Amino acid sequence: MEAALGECMRIARDEIEFSFFRSSGPGGQKKNTTDSAVRLRHLPTGIVVVATASRSQYKNKQLALEELEQRLLRLSRKPKRRHATKPTRASRQRRLESKHRRARVKHLRRSPRGDE
Repeated sequence: MEAALGECMRIARDEIEFSFFRSSGPGGQKKNTTDSAVRLRHLPTGIVVVATASRSQYKNKQLALEELEQRLLRLSRKPKRRHATKPTRASRQRRLESKHRRARVKHLRRSPRGDE
């Protein structure tokens, strides 16, 4: 267990809750008899990662730790600052043309003036 946590230096051991269970799905008799699936729960954030890809509990633990690290990195990443821009002349013109088209369609829905 120490070797699995050794590669993942950013996450403290006391912040992770490990649980092992029997995975389901294709794999036959071997997969149904071993508790090789790994569920990691990061206690501070509540992120849960499940790895069932391999029959090896060690490999699944490695995969789960890598996935947890990636999710934590994604969570900590700041979004780029957005800069306000003006719409181009062509886009303004397209928007006005579509509004005019819509207005013409609605105008044609009206009943003729004499039948009111």
